[in-house]
Amino acid sequence: MSLAEQALSYVRAISPYQPGKPITELAREMGIPVDQIVKLASNENPLGMSPKARMAVEAAISGIERYPDQFDLIKAVAVRTGLGQNQVVLGNGSNDVLDLAARVFLAPGRSAIFAQHAFAVYPLATLSTGAELIATPAKDYGHDLNAMRAAIRPDTRLIWIANPNNPTGNFLPYPEVRAFLELVPKDVVVVLDEAYNEYIALDERVDTATWIEEFPNLVVTRTFSKIFGLAGLRVGYALASAEIADLMNRVRQPFNVNNLAIAAAVAALDDHQFVAESYELNRRGMEQLVAGFKLLGLEHIPSHGNFVTFRAGEAAAINHKLLQQGVIVRPIGGYGLPEWLRVTIGKEAENRRFLEALEKAL
Repeated sequence: MSLAEQALSYVRAISPYQPGKPITELAREMGIPVDQIVKLASNENPLGMSPKARMAVEAAISGIERYPDQFDLIKAVAVRTGLGQNQVVLGNGSNDVLDLAARVFLAPGRSAIFAQHAFAVYPLATLSTGAELIATPAKDYGHDLNAMRAAIRPDTRLIWIANPNNPTGNFLPYPEVRAFLELVPKDVVVVLDEAYNEYIALDERVDTATWIEEFPNLVVTRTFSKIFGLAGLRVGYALASAEIADLMNRVRQPFNVNNLAIAAAVAALDDHQFVAESYELNRRGMEQLVAGFKLLGLEHIPSHGNFVTFRAGEAAAINHKLLQQGVIVRPIGGYGLPEWLRVTIGKEAENRRFLEALEKAL
């Protein structure tokens, strides 16, 4: 018997997460110079990181020999959200806090609910605890809250909701989410993943952090990887009741957010101009890509994030042809969408390069 067979059966059954293809990997595979490759696969901010965050990182390097002090970032997030510092949980990216929530509330003999075509980390976090994963059918490629509520069982302890959803971009209007919370049993935790919150249209946005006092079973997660441009530094956070935050902090690894990430995140929260520029660039890029899909006669899913998912038919073949032209997008067959591809919104020239390559690939 091999050592691998000694591992827990539910761990061995997990399919590893497949990230977007790195630029350097494509350069090695295709022999394409790195500076001629456009990566629109991982929903990164094409503007890079906030200038204020960059300055903060450079200044923080002088203290890199010290263990992190997370106080400043916890305080900054608390001030921004209007919650107490004892309601903030930091993570090595928001994936980390998703995993913390699963570790606190899930175990063999318990179940969690997520929607078809939702973020791949929800099954990973659930199955790694030995809990049962209940997948509900999608509605228009997004969450069907009625189906999710109907799927709740006596052993259900957690529900995953992404809003907007990745990889489809669907958005649940906040009155619907609130109505769902009112009907969910109080002993079932609802994790509301808002990684793309800052890309939602301003007139549609609601600060769900204000709901936590009324719904103590609500956990809101957010990230600095998207609009703030800090994906490589890995920093995110959860907002929860003080009771839940305390439990999540008990299983959190000490120093899970490093010095540079803390400094960058504190500065990024204060760089309102950069966030506004990123939001506006995304809005214009969305219009550019949608117009391009219409010209090419391709169906797309209306998105509220910084990406668009479109039907490509023979998606695997189309993706390979794009890679041959030095354009990286994201295949999403693993999400049950084998005919679709997801493309991140880039700068105007990057979007144009993608659309030209896509036309050739088709």
